[in-house]
Amino acid sequence: MRKTLTLLIAIFLFASTQAQYFSGKIIADTGEPLTGAVVSLKGAETKSVSTDYKGEYAFGYLKNGKYQLSISFIGYTTYKQEINYDGSHFIMDITLASDEFLIDAVTVAGQYANSNTPVAYTNVGKEDINKNNQGKDVPYLLQLTPSVTVSSDAGAGIGYTAMRVRGTGISRINVTLDGIPLNDAESHSVYWVDLPDYASSANAIQIQRGVGTSTSGAAAFGANIKFKTNRAKRNPYGEANFTGGSFNSSKVTFKAGTGIINKHFTFDARLSSIKSDGYIDRASSDLKSYSATAAYTDKKNLFRINILGGLEETYQAWGGVPKDSLATASGRTYNPYTYDNEIDHYGQQHYQLFYTREFNKTMNLNIALFHTNGGGYYEQSKLGRKLIDYGLKPVVIGGDTITKSDLIQRKWLTNTFRGGNLNFNYHLEKLSFTAGASFSKYDGNHFGKVIWMKNSGSAEKGHEWYRNTSAKTDASGFLSTHYTPVAGIVFWGDMQLRSINYDITGIDDDNREITQNNKYTFLNPKGGVFVDIGTTQHAYFSFATANREPKRSDLTDVEPEKRPTHETLYDYELGYKFAKNSYAFSANLYYMDYKNQLVQTGEINDVGDPAFVNVAKSYRTGIELTGGMKLFNRMDWNANLTYSQNKIQNFTEYVDNWDTGGQDTKALGETDISFSPNLIMANILEAKIYKGLSLSFTTKYVSEQYIDNTSSKARVLDAYLVNNVRLNYSFETKIIKKIDIFFAANNILNQEYETNAWVYRYTLGGVEGIYDGYFPQAKINFLAGLNLRF
Repeated sequence: MRKTLTLLIAIFLFASTQAQYFSGKIIADTGEPLTGAVVSLKGAETKSVSTDYKGEYAFGYLKNGKYQLSISFIGYTTYKQEINYDGSHFIMDITLASDEFLIDAVTVAGQYANSNTPVAYTNVGKEDINKNNQGKDVPYLLQLTPSVTVSSDAGAGIGYTAMRVRGTGISRINVTLDGIPLNDAESHSVYWVDLPDYASSANAIQIQRGVGTSTSGAAAFGANIKFKTNRAKRNPYGEANFTGGSFNSSKVTFKAGTGIINKHFTFDARLSSIKSDGYIDRASSDLKSYSATAAYTDKKNLFRINILGGLEETYQAWGGVPKDSLATASGRTYNPYTYDNEIDHYGQQHYQLFYTREFNKTMNLNIALFHTNGGGYYEQSKLGRKLIDYGLKPVVIGGDTITKSDLIQRKWLTNTFRGGNLNFNYHLEKLSFTAGASFSKYDGNHFGKVIWMKNSGSAEKGHEWYRNTSAKTDASGFLSTHYTPVAGIVFWGDMQLRSINYDITGIDDDNREITQNNKYTFLNPKGGVFVDIGTTQHAYFSFATANREPKRSDLTDVEPEKRPTHETLYDYELGYKFAKNSYAFSANLYYMDYKNQLVQTGEINDVGDPAFVNVAKSYRTGIELTGGMKLFNRMDWNANLTYSQNKIQNFTEYVDNWDTGGQDTKALGETDISFSPNLIMANILEAKIYKGLSLSFTTKYVSEQYIDNTSSKARVLDAYLVNNVRLNYSFETKIIKKIDIFFAANNILNQEYETNAWVYRYTLGGVEGIYDGYFPQAKINFLAGLNLRF
């Protein structure tokens, strides 16, 4: 370890002393630095960098010669100039002029963290999205960012996938698309499979860790993920993407746009199809999606209409693999579901309208309206089910009375989700603020039908055995301010008031009455300070409060007197960043203090199903380290590491006792929160081999993590280390503007590992028994792709 560290330090120092710099600063015509502007040099070699939070950029070692300098940023006219570089330290500051016809829609103002917002965040730009968008779901695009773990039911990253940030799952992560909430109002989850390949429509993704700056939608109890969709392009374009690989996986995407018509109008569209057989037996996916955008823009106004949707059909692989089956190759891909049509079938359609009004350089107004329709079912084969559980009478055949039957059922969900966001932004030299409000209304219909029975008797086809409806309104208002009393110090404050009314009416699939009304009012204050330390360093501190209402199943899976209360999170973040030319480093300390966090203790409801209950005290604390440097001339190295402790204080476990019909309890004291590894690391090494040809090597390490909250070594996911290699080659032709080719080899060391699991424990005859399911991930697998841009 000491030799390795010494070698890395030596490489770091050598790279630093050898660099010849071409640097500068990019600012807007208003005088503000532009973060994320793309600076490109084409000539003796081709290089591209993005500006940092101060608008600064820097190239390391450059060969002497002539270069074509190009600087681009959304909403501003592209700057181009020829540069004759002689090897000296060349400094060039550029001011970009606002594009007369293409103002950027700032509908997410107040939600996106900027360069001086005191929160921990990572930006994923368009270039990285395109490079990593190989057909796998969104979690796999983000898996190398700090504190992230991912999982796939099918084992290949296509179909139902999941992600956690700092150990918290997607139902605790606030996700928005251009400021519009994507989390389901009842489950709080985002099902990435419902909008497959919308990463192809994303211009940027920001992952905020902790409470962050969320102002609408579900409460952020671990992170925020903010998507910005593509902005209109000035010139017509077309793009075709083809990907194929292991497990008969394929992705086909077509994109096209008109560019600006008559100085004001643009039209853009996308069609996508993704298919895979999956690594797990019968875990197939057939995913389709589309998007269309029409926009009008002038000097002061922007109108934009988005229509996007998706249709997914996946063969269920939710059951996992029993632990005993993991020892053999065939057992690792075992799927307990064998019925031909054991599928999940669901579609969504999103309609979105945006309006931005720029009054002057200091004031603008943004309005977003949305309407989402969803509908679908999952179909299952059930053997030997009691007819009474489906509201059916016994069937008499001859002299026999039949009380059970094999059957096929469909559980349906149809829903609508509509609402709007409004925010007003005002910027002065030292003070800026955003005031906003949001409102949403959700209506859901849950019902089940029996579509076939072996012994149907007089039961009608399509017999409905349960139905319940939901109506949920969510209204909030917020005020966010940035105040700069002196240069280099920024104070940030944010206050959100949120009100929720949630009605559920009817019976559930187990024939229980679940009618109820729940109301919540939350006040969520946030604040912090950002400080520049010289020209290359800055630090920040923030404190934020978040409150989260129980999700649907938390409220319906228990009897009324045991319904849980809301959860509260107090989030403390302390960060430091250092950046200078060819290297950068950052550290973020966090302490997330939970009150009444909902966890599984093993307690059950009145029909024996597991339920989430409030635990009084729990916490997550850790440090996130990120760094990167330019090694020599053509190599970049980036890495991140998270070390954390995730604890429940005074935990009591409950285990079903089949002998007594009750539950056994045991006080365990302080235990680890499930699915919260203490150590997460990612490493990215990219080498530019030749003009347009690059090779990258990535590594992801996740330490062991507990399956339940008991800290038992008998119920743990082993640590894993996965290595991937990708080769990219890009070139231009006279006919096709740009051709990109890639080849990826994933899990090249053929690691056998599992990323998720479930467990059920019981006692019978005085001996503990167990049912479980583990989710193995694919061994070595391959993908290759071709992208054509016109």
